[in-house]
Amino acid sequence: MDTVSQIAMQVLAFIDASKYVLLWLGCYFEGTIVMLTGGVLVQLHQLDFWPTYFVLLSADFFADMTWYYIGYFGARPMMVRWGWLVGVSPEILPKIERRFHTYHTWILVISKLTMGLGLAVGTLMTAGMLRVPVARYAAINFFGGIVWVFLLCGIGFYFGNVLELIPPKLQLASVIAILILSIFGLRLLTQRLAESDW
Repeated sequence: MDTVSQIAMQVLAFIDASKYVLLWLGCYFEGTIVMLTGGVLVQLHQLDFWPTYFVLLSADFFADMTWYYIGYFGARPMMVRWGWLVGVSPEILPKIERRFHTYHTWILVISKLTMGLGLAVGTLMTAGMLRVPVARYAAINFFGGIVWVFLLCGIGFYFGNVLELIPPKLQLASVIAILILSIFGLRLLTQRLAESDW
């Protein structure tokens, strides 16, 4: 066996021995796609369902908590400096805060079950910035994660082979379109908030 083959075998052995650790890290940094992939790998008998499910649930929860504390300790200065990119001015921040405080439970639940309609990270950071009680935040995201991880793993398990039929250029175009629509949608929302008496 040549050197390249030996290295390849060692890499494959490392991946196999560390697959759940790598799955956790992948989900922590990129949740949705890794959850779908986890379902596909379960369907291919490369992973077992329950270890996969709990690893993904754990990584998703810790990622949510990370965004909360980033928001808690650093989002306000960032929002004051860069908020203009999405139409958020220092004058409108108090109005956003009042709306978020009034409806934060529903906002977090809907965000968790829809990946924030493209704004999940912003929603999680806002919760931290506005000091939503950490126990409530953690409970909402944990119980929402139970549903969300199960759903995405199920989609990956039952429909994973369909992903191969979607052209990569279409996937990229969809991501760009969602990002652009999210930015314009947020700008429109903040403009309406600025004009209202909320």
